[in-house]
Amino acid sequence: MDQDIEIIDKITRYEKIKNFVLQNKKKLIFICAIVLFTIFGLFLKQEIEKKNKIKIANRYNDALIEFNLGKKDLVILELKKIIEEKDSGYSPLALYFLIDNKLITSNEEINNFFDLIINDTKLDKDMKNLLIYKKALFNSEYTSENNLLTILNPLINSESIWKSHALYLMAEYFYSKGEKQKSREFYLQIIGLKNSDQNIKIEAQKRINRDYSD
Repeated sequence: MDQDIEIIDKITRYEKIKNFVLQNKKKLIFICAIVLFTIFGLFLKQEIEKKNKIKIANRYNDALIEFNLGKKDLVILELKKIIEEKDSGYSPLALYFLIDNKLITSNEEINNFFDLIINDTKLDKDMKNLLIYKKALFNSEYTSENNLLTILNPLINSESIWKSHALYLMAEYFYSKGEKQKSREFYLQIIGLKNSDQNIKIEAQKRINRDYSD
């Protein structure tokens, strides 16, 4: 008896499923088509991004070759274009190359490129924080205290691994200006920070012991 009831239940469920499919055939086909197109679209997007990455890598490497051949104007133009591609890997590399080799003389233009990469490029958190630190490091030689703090605040107010670097940069900035009390406050923050970079923490402690001991 129980087996008969079980068989009837199975048949009933099958009929319900069958009727549901027949009644909603067009909807189900439409949904399946959307799913397939979505999967295909994602796959196509990944392939396009992969090919674009290879193209940008080749362009960057070619630019370095051109630089060694002395074709600086072409190199500058190409590296600027790579920055504007907003590639998470090669756009920062292109900017670093331009700065390190002094191929751009305008501080405003360099800062604009930093902002483009930091604000408009898809970066992981650590890479973005590194770029913020690099921007601050570049500006530290000529900018004002307020501007430098504005640049570094996202790091100083975070738990980033770059926080101690940002604090040390501010400490050294004030130290170079002869504002020892302000620099001391930043050195002490580094020493009290749990996740400070060990080398930076040691240097901060050396400063305190050497220049601020009673």
